[in-house]
Amino acid sequence: MKPTPTYANKPTSDNPRDVEAWALAEASRRLIDAGRSPVNEETLRAALQLNQRLWTIFQAAMTEEDCGHPPEVRTNIAALSLLVDRETVARLIDLDVSKLDTLISINRSVASGLTARPDAPAQGQPAPAPQAGARPAMAQPMAPPVSAPDGQPPRQSLRISI
Repeated sequence: MKPTPTYANKPTSDNPRDVEAWALAEASRRLIDAGRSPVNEETLRAALQLNQRLWTIFQAAMTEEDCGHPPEVRTNIAALSLLVDRETVARLIDLDVSKLDTLISINRSVASGLTARPDAPAQGQPAPAPQAGARPAMAQPMAPPVSAPDGQPPRQSLRISI
C-alpha cells in the first residue's frame, strides 16, 4: 500500500463544500506542476492517481443511501466522475501532458461551483427572497433529449451545478 501523500497546505474550513473545493484545487495544482517541463513521469502518475482517488470518493459518495443530493445531481456527478475516470486512465497510459487541460478544467469548474454560495446574490443583482419550505436548487434541469440520427436512443446533455 502506498503512503498517503502529504500536502503543502490544508483546508482552512471544516465545511465539506470548502474541503471538497480545496481537494479539487490541490489536485489541479499537482496536475499543473506535473505537466511542467521537464516532465517527471513518476510525479505525473502520482498526480493522476491522486485525482482519480478523489473522483472515486465523489463517485462512491453518490451511491450512499444517506447522500443528501437530489437524484439528478447524483446522476450528473456520477456521469462526470466516469468521464474523469476515462480521461485519467488515458493519461496514465499515454502520459501526454498536453492533454491534462480537460482534467484540470473539470476540477477547477467543480471547485468554483463548490465555493459559490447559493444564498449569495450575483453582483449587481438583489438577493432573491427566500420561500418558505424551499430548499436551495443544487442542479439545473437537464436539457431535453437530443434525437440521434443513427437510430440510437436519445442522449441527454450533462449540466452540472453544485
